[in-house]
Amino acid sequence: MRDGRKFAQQESAMTRKLFLSLLSGAALLLAAASPALAEGGHHEKKPEVHSWSFAGFFGSYDRAQLRRGFKVYKEVCSTCHSIKMLAFRNLGQPGGPEFSEKEVAELAATYKVKDGPNDAGEYFDRPARPSDRFPPPFANEQAARAAMSGAYPPDMSVLAKARGYSRGFPTFLLDALPGLSYQEHGVDYIASLLKGYQDPPHDVKIPDGQYYNVYMLGNRIGMPPPLSDGAVTYDDGAPQTVDQYARDVTAFMMWVAEPHLEARKHIGQGVIAFLIVFAALLYFTKRKIWSNVPH
Repeated sequence: MRDGRKFAQQESAMTRKLFLSLLSGAALLLAAASPALAEGGHHEKKPEVHSWSFAGFFGSYDRAQLRRGFKVYKEVCSTCHSIKMLAFRNLGQPGGPEFSEKEVAELAATYKVKDGPNDAGEYFDRPARPSDRFPPPFANEQAARAAMSGAYPPDMSVLAKARGYSRGFPTFLLDALPGLSYQEHGVDYIASLLKGYQDPPHDVKIPDGQYYNVYMLGNRIGMPPPLSDGAVTYDDGAPQTVDQYARDVTAFMMWVAEPHLEARKHIGQGVIAFLIVFAALLYFTKRKIWSNVPH
C-alpha cells in the first residue's frame, strides 16, 4: 500500500516537472520571437488563397494562362531569374503551353548559348536549339550578386514547389492527410508576394536596397517590385494588371516545377476508377459464392 502511494507521488512529481519544462520552453520561444514582434509590432501577412485551375483531383493547366505567364517571365523575370531546368522544347510538350514546333524553334533562335570546344579548342556562342535549356541571365553566382547589390535571385525551376507556408489550425491537420492536403501553398505564397509591395509603416525602417513586402518573412525583400500595370501586353484581351500578371507567371512557374501534373492526375483517376470497379466485383463475387452457404 505504501509502495503504491510512493509510486503515485513520484509519478505526480514527474508530471509537474514535465509540465514546468514545457512552460519554460514556450517562454523561451516567446522570448526569442519578441524582438521581431517588438520592432513596430509588424510581422508577415498570411498569403491569400487563390483559385487555381490546376488545383484539386480533376485540376488541369489553363493553356492561355501558361502562355501569358511565360510572356511575363520572358519580358520581366528573365532579366534576373534563371530557369535552367527548362528546355525550349518543353514549351511544346502536351500539358504545357503547347507552342508549335515553329514557335519553339523561332523562340530558341533568339537566345545565344555557349558551345564547344571547336577544332581550335575554343568555346563559342551560337543560336539556341529547341533541345537546349534556357541560358541563365548571369554567368555565375558572383556575377549575379555583383549586379544585384549582393542579392542572389533564385532559380525559378522548382520555386513553386519549394516555397510554402502553414495555414494554421485546424487546416494544417488536413494537409497531413493523403488525398486531402492542400498542395498550392507555394503558388499562393508567390502570387501574394508579387502583389505584396507597400510603403513601409512610419515606425519601420527599411535599409537601402531592400523593400517592404507584407508577405515576406520579416517584411523585407531585396527584389524591387517587378510588376506594374500595363508592363506586359497581352494579345488575348486578359487584364493587364499586377494581379493578373502575378497569377499568370505563378501558374507558369507551377507548370515548370511540375510539368507532368495532368498526366499524374489522369493516372490517379484511372487507378481510383479501377479500384472502385474492382471492389464492386469483389463484393458481388463474395455474395455469389457465399449466398448458398448456410451460416
